[in-house]
Amino acid sequence: MKNNKTHIAFLGVGLMGAPMVRNLLDAGYSTAIWNRTASKCEPFQHEAIIAETPEDAVRDADVVITMLENGDVVDHVMVEQGGIGALKAGAVYVDMSSVQPSLARRHAELALKQSAGYVDAPVSGGTVGAVGAALSIMAGGSEENVDRVRPVFEALGKCTHIGPVGSGQLAKLANQAIVGITIGAVSEAMLLAAEGGADPAAVREALMGGFAGSRILELHGQRMIDRDFAPGAPARIQLKDLRMILDEARAEGLTLPLAQQVHNGYLSLIANGHSEVDHSGLLLELEHQNGVRMGSSITKKKGG
Repeated sequence: MKNNKTHIAFLGVGLMGAPMVRNLLDAGYSTAIWNRTASKCEPFQHEAIIAETPEDAVRDADVVITMLENGDVVDHVMVEQGGIGALKAGAVYVDMSSVQPSLARRHAELALKQSAGYVDAPVSGGTVGAVGAALSIMAGGSEENVDRVRPVFEALGKCTHIGPVGSGQLAKLANQAIVGITIGAVSEAMLLAAEGGADPAAVREALMGGFAGSRILELHGQRMIDRDFAPGAPARIQLKDLRMILDEARAEGLTLPLAQQVHNGYLSLIANGHSEVDHSGLLLELEHQNGVRMGSSITKKKGG
């Protein structure tokens, strides 16, 4: 449905942000966009307003959305570069990046000083969900603010109101813990079956019909079989999320051994030069540790 009243500012036109902008424009929203690498805005130059600075993008917006790489980048853009300071009274700032819950709460306080609302609304669904407007949106904030931006969310996916500010980010950490640990489990299971002589594609098909079936097994299991590790969600982002999970766990006095172990695997994967592979590429680190390649006739690498 066309919407000519709500003006949106969207900051961060990357792998996730670009298809999200596409969906907002297709839904009829007037949209100003900004990106650190300005060339990424060019595909939208005839449909959106391309802003030169975060302040310029934000100044007249009713809803401001950030989809940036991490909390440090969000803080730099929205605090140091004046994004939050440029919010108009009555606007709602929606951070759809994955950041620390504590940072979300601090940015909410800064938005309040501008008489603006705040919602932390990280997403799950990856680039496939972004393209298909099928993202799972986990929203933290007051019911009033979440309801105000719900029509915008409907152009991007399905929103669930989790609780107060910071709750959305906690839900995303829970999501990423399950994703990372499950990728590790699928990698180990597929390699185990393949090294024993089973066809990994047949194993995946059989498991999909049983209790072990999951979205990770469906999509990332197939990626592992195809050895298609072009990034939908880069491994370095999964590592960043696992670090946040462990930091939050420490702050809450918790020990999360599975998350810690998977974190260590991604740390090694990236140390071995694979920061830009898809997070399903954790299989590569498992292969490296064992000196094997899934589906190959080669078993152990001699001498190491």
